[in-house]
Amino acid sequence: MKRRTFLKNSVPAAAILPAVVDGYSIKAFNSNSPLMQALMDPVIDTDHVLVIVQLSGGNDGLNMVIPISTYSNYYNARTNVAIAQSSILPLTNYSLSGLHPAMTGLQSLYNEGKLNIVQAVGYPAPNFSHFRATDIWMSGSSSTDVVNSGWGGRYLNTEYPNFPIGYPNSTMPDPLAVQIGSITSLTLQGPSVNMGMSITNPTSFYNLLNNVLDPAPNNQMGDELTYVRTVASQTNLYATRIKNAANSVTAQNPYPPNNSLGEQLKIVARLVKGGLKTRIYMVNYSGFDTHSLQVNATDTTIGTHANLLKNVSDAIKAFVDDCQYLGVQDRVIGMTFSEFGRRIKSNSSGGTDHGAAAPLFLFGKQVIPGVTGTNPAIPVNTTVNDNIPFQYDFRSIYASILEKWFCVSTSTLQTILFQNFQSLNICNDAACRTTGINDPNQVAGEELITNSPNPFTAGTKIKFRTKGGHTLIQIIDMLGRVISTPVDREFTAGTYTTDFESGPLPNGVYYARLQNGPIQQVRPMLKVR
Repeated sequence: MKRRTFLKNSVPAAAILPAVVDGYSIKAFNSNSPLMQALMDPVIDTDHVLVIVQLSGGNDGLNMVIPISTYSNYYNARTNVAIAQSSILPLTNYSLSGLHPAMTGLQSLYNEGKLNIVQAVGYPAPNFSHFRATDIWMSGSSSTDVVNSGWGGRYLNTEYPNFPIGYPNSTMPDPLAVQIGSITSLTLQGPSVNMGMSITNPTSFYNLLNNVLDPAPNNQMGDELTYVRTVASQTNLYATRIKNAANSVTAQNPYPPNNSLGEQLKIVARLVKGGLKTRIYMVNYSGFDTHSLQVNATDTTIGTHANLLKNVSDAIKAFVDDCQYLGVQDRVIGMTFSEFGRRIKSNSSGGTDHGAAAPLFLFGKQVIPGVTGTNPAIPVNTTVNDNIPFQYDFRSIYASILEKWFCVSTSTLQTILFQNFQSLNICNDAACRTTGINDPNQVAGEELITNSPNPFTAGTKIKFRTKGGHTLIQIIDMLGRVISTPVDREFTAGTYTTDFESGPLPNGVYYARLQNGPIQQVRPMLKVR
């Protein structure tokens, strides 16, 4: 059989959308995905949009959000990459932490009340493989379970359970989700099909608007590739919707030049303003695997990591400003994530190695501004294996966005994320609120969990205070792993104690993590001989 005949008989034309918008080729994702189904014919009527910014490679969170309150321990752990305290960008009305000096854009967003910094986001048993850790974040699963669907795809599936049958339609004529800068990721994969479509780069996007096909090799394979692209472009039902939405926007606020993340976000803003009903957009920016030469040897405020953070900061700031310029600022929030953070201690190559928890950003007019959580605990003497203990499970971020931004019910959340997770006060829930929400803010300096004796030898008594409801206490080692869960049940409000027997655990620093509703607190404990 000739190759072209094979392609005609075997390649579904709607599987690929090669047309380009702003240089990004677009591929349509199979609409059977749960996430995509939910977005196309939503059970929940909402015009809210989530933009996910993936920072690929494992971003060094300690040099992004720098702990001022424990600066000496931070500096001693990484003298060859640490940012000078005098160079840290201050945050209005918050003196405990600051931002990397290259991040003036995000500093401005924070000071404008459009940024939430969530400290030490991770999960109980961190994985340090790029591929596996990325899958864990995208699937929204535990590190011990392999799940072949994404948290976004499962969400869309709950909203559009029959997708792709009958789609697009008058109720949902648009893609359920769009990813720019990559093939469609696991995040948007539903239980059976992918719920998104992909725009591989800005050039493809603009080629779509201008009816230009992506260039193909001048050979036999190129001929067949051009054929497939032509068929896909002619038959994909979303191409016209995307073009019409993009062409309806004739002016946008400026974006930084030579910034690939900014170019992707510019397309997102254009499509949102153009009227697409798409709920989730994903963009990607890579290069964060900074094992060596992370900083300039003579000036740690510049170098590879500084350039990455500057581009992220400038792009997000431009996007938020553009959303305001276009009048869609009340509809859009965004979040960043990276597959893991870096170790506390730097290495001898002027870099940092794969680590566990790290901060992430939520941005937009409708996020609850401020810093969620506290500076991570950093030991006085660190080793090469020491990690940041997580304060917030990353799935709590997902659960909070789904519940408060997309108005997903508690029972449906369990279907999407497999279990209950802490709900955080990170974005405006006015459109979803039926009853008042509890103020999760605790009094500054209030100790909700302590232990005695500390240091301890074989065991220690943990004292904790709960406001009632589900209360969780986890013991975390310096690798960032949860090694024990002394408390995991419902309580009435009050003060309680529990015993922790360390048994054969080696000497060193451990952390007791309390979680009570939206509140969490981490207490360092020291085991000695």
